[in-house]
Amino acid sequence: MFRDDRFKGITTSDLRKDLIAGITVGVVAIPLGMAFAIASGVSPEYGIYTTIIAGLIVAIFGGSHFQIAGPTGAFIPILLAIVLQYGYEDLLIAGMLAGIMLILMSVFKFGSLITYIPRSVTIGFTSGIAVIIFSGQIENFLGLENVESKQYFHETILELFHKFHTVNIFSIVIAIIGLLIIIFVPRFFPRVPVLLVALVIPAIISYFLFPGKVATIGSAFGGIPQSFPGFHFPEITFDKLLYLWQPAFAIAMLGGIESLLSAVVADGMTGKQHKSNRELFGQGLANIVTPFFGGIPATGAIARTATNIKSGAISPFSGIFQSVFVLLTLLLFAPFASHVPLASMAPILMVVAFNMSEYKSFGSILKLRTSDSLVLVTTFLLTVFVNLTIAVPIGLLLAMVSFVKRISGVLRVKDIIPIQFANGQGRGKGERAEYSCPKIASFTIHGPLFFGAADRFESTLSSSIRKRPSVLILKMRHVSMIDVTGEANLSRFVKDFIKKKGTVLITELRKEPLNMLKRSGLYDVIGSDNFFDDTTDAINYALKITDVKKCPYCSKLPDGGCRVFKRMENVQVQMESAATEAE
Repeated sequence: MFRDDRFKGITTSDLRKDLIAGITVGVVAIPLGMAFAIASGVSPEYGIYTTIIAGLIVAIFGGSHFQIAGPTGAFIPILLAIVLQYGYEDLLIAGMLAGIMLILMSVFKFGSLITYIPRSVTIGFTSGIAVIIFSGQIENFLGLENVESKQYFHETILELFHKFHTVNIFSIVIAIIGLLIIIFVPRFFPRVPVLLVALVIPAIISYFLFPGKVATIGSAFGGIPQSFPGFHFPEITFDKLLYLWQPAFAIAMLGGIESLLSAVVADGMTGKQHKSNRELFGQGLANIVTPFFGGIPATGAIARTATNIKSGAISPFSGIFQSVFVLLTLLLFAPFASHVPLASMAPILMVVAFNMSEYKSFGSILKLRTSDSLVLVTTFLLTVFVNLTIAVPIGLLLAMVSFVKRISGVLRVKDIIPIQFANGQGRGKGERAEYSCPKIASFTIHGPLFFGAADRFESTLSSSIRKRPSVLILKMRHVSMIDVTGEANLSRFVKDFIKKKGTVLITELRKEPLNMLKRSGLYDVIGSDNFFDDTTDAINYALKITDVKKCPYCSKLPDGGCRVFKRMENVQVQMESAATEAE
């Protein structure tokens, strides 16, 4: 289906660099995988299984040289909502459905279309997700007890408020230690895997100084199995497919967006180009296979991909080595994970939430006070207080309406008046400066003729024709496209003009709009002889078919010529000058 040249020309030296990069990013991926799984409402081992399987499949079948896939923070609100509403088993089915949707997107080459989602929408929902992730970790940071997981943000906040009296001071100490490690260790020891250290040191402190005082992975989930999961086929029914397709679509869209954004970031850091549709295929295949082994939905992870590149990765082998390293770590050291305090997970996710919030971009768009600001705030609020399945479609709808409104304002209809009359030159006694030819009307059309501007085009053109000319010249060089609605309005206007014994001449029309008129039949209605590549030729033709003797202005001239266009050698200059002024 796709030709893959990512593994060509790999040397032994390159493999060594990939091995080092794979181990480095694997050290980062282990704590993140467990933390994201816990925040999504499932056991931590499922995050590790996802890291292993999805990372391996995307590395082999994806479209980027450096992509590292696994569970990410962006999925947490969606996955938690599915688990709370339907359960873990249905989460696996939703992940499989999302994988199928991603493969269909790759087959129909939607990879490039996903990148057209407006920045105001992406920042809106990522900032909203950041708020949800951050608020969801307050429970573990404070060590609150008997907190029930809630689907909606306001319910979560109320639940935390009601259980605030159960604050555990030991959990707060552990969480603060972990937070200080995350903040200060990279400043003094940049090569140290800070996230792993932020788990190990609090675990040691908790084990020796506060035994039994704080909740751990072992006390909350019974530890992590020291084995690879067996194959399990979820129970799929038609009813489940009916009510899970919507959250699955949200997973697929979000996964597609994040994976392609991650691939674009990797391209910018390395100069290599990813293949978007192949990347969607790899992500889709990973999400189909991973649920069979208990894994949760996965996508390309920007932070881990960047770490992979900074660690010296050369090829997709680094992603393969990462998965192998995480698997070996699971098989060798899983029992030690049971001593990791949940309070040490909280600052990791809080920092992840802070980094993904893009608060600077959020503030800069907000300050613009434009329609983009409205889209941003709406998407953000809906993400926080409702869910992503509602926020993203409505955000896209608002962005589309805003775009249509702006682009419709680009359309202009400019009346072309010969300059010797527009500026008062060549006027006889009693003639008006704002003279317009009563027999020939000429206009330059600027902008796309589409559904958002079609009505305004027709009404503007109708109101601009003050008299009833016999010839109408439409210069359409600047019309980039004509859609069905634009064609219908143009057709209605043209047919009405022709019905009143008028002649329509179209000049300098581009190839694509011309093909549209041919397919619709309007080309034949106007007549092939009435289309011109040059405006001058159209004016010459208009003069030939115009009865000057019936013109109230020109019939009084002794030579019987056209007062407006009597100097034919200046016609092109006149038209171009007026068109330039209009542009």
